[in-house]
Amino acid sequence: MFTSVDDVSARLAETGYLASPAVATTVFLADRLGKPLLVEGPAGVGKTELAKAVAQVAQAQLVRLQCYEGVDESRALYEWNHAKQLLRISAGRDETWDETRTDIFSEEFLLTRPLLTAIRGEDPKVLLIDETDKADVEVEGLLLEVLSDFQVTVPELGTITATRRPFVVLTSNASRELSEALRRRCLFLHIGFPDEELERRIVRLKVPGLDEALARSMVRVVGALRAMDLRKVPSVAETIDWARTLLALGADSLDVTVVQATLGVLLKHQDDVLKATAKLDLDAL
Repeated sequence: MFTSVDDVSARLAETGYLASPAVATTVFLADRLGKPLLVEGPAGVGKTELAKAVAQVAQAQLVRLQCYEGVDESRALYEWNHAKQLLRISAGRDETWDETRTDIFSEEFLLTRPLLTAIRGEDPKVLLIDETDKADVEVEGLLLEVLSDFQVTVPELGTITATRRPFVVLTSNASRELSEALRRRCLFLHIGFPDEELERRIVRLKVPGLDEALARSMVRVVGALRAMDLRKVPSVAETIDWARTLLALGADSLDVTVVQATLGVLLKHQDDVLKATAKLDLDAL
């Protein structure tokens, strides 16, 4: 998909994703080496958006597996359409079981889920395995076969192997430690909070019309909040939401009244709001 690291930066920027040199380099290597990309970092720093941007650049279908506690093989790989199978069995009452079985365990009755969907077909795909750390440890076993050989075994149909490998992005908020076996199969990228200059560029790109001076003040305030011992520090996504909030209010500068009135956009816990209200010194920023 990409010819160089600079090509990655330029083409992602066209989609509205401003990549740091580390991000652009790792995406280029994942594409060139054909390796899955494991992206870790705090919530709201652009891990999922990176996969979406790559899919847009490649004009590829984005196939997303949203992980959660309890996700299993039937939600990740495939399952059989049992209702349709029962109808087929009822319609073929005069057939032998061998005849019926051959028919109901065919492609017509297979419901593909994200992992199987991603390795089938010739069209380009980006497979996003989102919030991998929220899935049970057993789910990693399902991922290993797919990420090692890009194949899935369906006992009734055999092994389905990818004819065109998808670009794979796994995201994690590091709420639990992923297995070493899974990590070995991936290139690793940590996306942290951007520096002031990059975050200011991101905010102004996502919120056209925002004044440069106001964007600069906003980013400094968000940086000060992140330096506090809060239950949840504001993410880049929340900085963007705050910028849109200030624009909607018609604010052209930050003062104590405006900041305190809109802290709920940045902070999601009352004790964080109280702590920020007590400690935030706008005059020092």
